[in-house]
Amino acid sequence: MTTGTTAPEVAQDQHGHMDPARALVEPQDAVTIPVQTRSERPRSFEPADFGTPTGREVNWKHTPIARIAPLFEPATVNDGVSYSFASGGEFQAAGLPIGQAPRGEFFVPEDLTSAVAWQGSAEALHIRIPREVEVSEPIVLDITGQGAELRADGHLVIEAEPMSKATVVLQHAGTAQYAQNVEIIARDGSNLTVISVQKWGDDAIHASSHQARVDRDASLTHFVITFGGGVVRVNPNLELSGQGSNGEMFGLSYSDAGQHFESQVYLFHKGEATTGDVLYKSALQGATARSVWIGDVLIGPDATGTDSYEANRNLILTNGARADSIPNLEIKTGDIKGAGHASATGRFDDEQLFYLQARGISEEEARHLIVLGFLAEIPQRIQVPDLQATLIADIEREIAEGVAA
Repeated sequence: MTTGTTAPEVAQDQHGHMDPARALVEPQDAVTIPVQTRSERPRSFEPADFGTPTGREVNWKHTPIARIAPLFEPATVNDGVSYSFASGGEFQAAGLPIGQAPRGEFFVPEDLTSAVAWQGSAEALHIRIPREVEVSEPIVLDITGQGAELRADGHLVIEAEPMSKATVVLQHAGTAQYAQNVEIIARDGSNLTVISVQKWGDDAIHASSHQARVDRDASLTHFVITFGGGVVRVNPNLELSGQGSNGEMFGLSYSDAGQHFESQVYLFHKGEATTGDVLYKSALQGATARSVWIGDVLIGPDATGTDSYEANRNLILTNGARADSIPNLEIKTGDIKGAGHASATGRFDDEQLFYLQARGISEEEARHLIVLGFLAEIPQRIQVPDLQATLIADIEREIAEGVAA
């Protein structure tokens, strides 16, 4: 298990494992430095190594602990969700028990819910795109919740073999209490797109850890699209390990009253001449609507020639809604092409509103156009026409419901 930096020691249990919660709250003879850098967070397959989150930990302090707590314990029956392929079922390979590659080839849980999902998934669902195969239509997996009180743990492995090309869509609907891991491997020269869409019922609880590795000259485009759920926490972790690899990470969320949508994004430039782009956008309406975005970019010591940028934009539509946005950039080499980050949270642009109204457009329609124009950039990047049209319609429906309210 990898631990964070401390001076001169960390709080440990009788097995020698670091307990981040204890390190923060128990008095020590030596001064303990809380883990701040994403790359230094504890990682382990054992749930007990993490301790139960208290809300004081750096990676949990923005999460509603009481609401997500059902995912801190493993599912006893594991009947909370069902899996079915709407298309592309022929690319489902044999299931992967713990210890069978490629499951765990590089994936190691970095929080409690991920470790619970790892241990609770006796067999991982494996989607494999064979070498040099280009799949023209998207592979669509429907993950459907079976009930608000039902628990499920799941682990998915999406593997694009060398020189292959495919788009995989994960569609979440219904309601459940679901802890999930998604392990993504883009091997040499492959071109993979993974789109995770959350349209859960309002009482669903979903915590997901996406960990991806992109090898030499390969490309991964990753989307997190969230419209539904009570608490939805999807944390993507993308490692550009191979020389010349490329990673793009896009996110869109539209949260209403009572909804908490969260993503802690990590982009690690490990190999030479890698390129990365991160853009997440959210809109919030309702007095208790909440979004959290934490973006960490690490440019490693060997990642010479890197070009990287991350940005988060949030649009507050009503009083009482709250968006937390925290970008972080760590650079360990001076030989890069460029790196930067940006974050902005605000309300309607009054000048845009005035401009549209001055041309005879009603205030209601003007607001609709501004919100749609702000968010549509993300679905327009999805190269699946039917899905793109559906997501645009979802945005328009959310806007209309907000106006009606």
